[in-house]
Amino acid sequence: MIPKQTVNMTDVARRSGVSIASVSRALRGEAGVSPVTRARILSAARDLSYVVSPEASRLSGGPTGRVGVIVPRVDAWFYSTVLAGVADEFDTVGMDLILCTLPDAAARHRFFEALPLRRKVDAVVVVSVPLSARERTRIDQLGVPTVFVGGHHPGPDRFWVGIDDELAARQAVGHLLRIGHRDVAMIQAADDTDIPWATDQARIRGFHRELHEAGHRDPTVVTVTWSVDGGSRGMEILLSRPRLPSAVFCHSDEIALGALRTLRRAGLAVPQSLSIIGVDDHPSAELTDLTTVSQPVREQGQIAARAVLGQLGSEATALSAVTTLPTRLVIRGSTSPPR
Repeated sequence: MIPKQTVNMTDVARRSGVSIASVSRALRGEAGVSPVTRARILSAARDLSYVVSPEASRLSGGPTGRVGVIVPRVDAWFYSTVLAGVADEFDTVGMDLILCTLPDAAARHRFFEALPLRRKVDAVVVVSVPLSARERTRIDQLGVPTVFVGGHHPGPDRFWVGIDDELAARQAVGHLLRIGHRDVAMIQAADDTDIPWATDQARIRGFHRELHEAGHRDPTVVTVTWSVDGGSRGMEILLSRPRLPSAVFCHSDEIALGALRTLRRAGLAVPQSLSIIGVDDHPSAELTDLTTVSQPVREQGQIAARAVLGQLGSEATALSAVTTLPTRLVIRGSTSPPR
């Protein structure tokens, strides 16, 4: 066998008995090669352990076998679980992921300024990142298929998968109202960007609309960062006030977990002292007996990946441009009628 480091397209052409041009077309998935010849070329390439260089493919204008995934950060359960779903699908077809995180404003600015020059991917998946008009333009300038997961709905001509976040909030608050709560507070999330996060805004709307329709006005609202520590701080603020609400709606399970931690440290029992409900169905929600509204997070990543493959013309079935997945109330031990 020819040593791996010396194998090139000429060797594959010689082994399979075809021209170099035919080898190039076959390995890049282009037309103009019969199925029988393509199979012979692929077999020769496997025998010789030859693979197409993604960089060479990119420079020649061919597919790279790479998909870029843009996420705010990876140290949050939602983002990492969506990524796992994306990887589930791409691993089966040999697509590689390029992970792009936006940890702060400076990194975000540098990333989007350089983005049109980074023509290293065949498609892009954007996970819950609120984009300015300029940032959307920079992504469009890549000229590759783009799929959005969660957050802002980019419009009817874009592929998007997610949940109805306003409905999820209404499901949570509606449960509290049905079991008799009238004094319901909210620990809401806010991120340090100039662009509103669609998920936050939708859950805020759902909270207020559900209470308003039930005749309740001026609920207590505390704003924190989207994290366990943020939820802990939010509950500390509520405990410092003269009157404790009978129930608290938390924007996410991570915020709810922080709130539960503070209550436990304060010696207050849940739900005897107050009820707590979140959104997501984080793995720790079951461990802590947290009532929540469940969303299929990993499935969102899987559907996004299949939408990418459909647009790239793979054997995957092309999906609807807009996919809204159902949410489900999961009643556990952190909520009960007020006492």
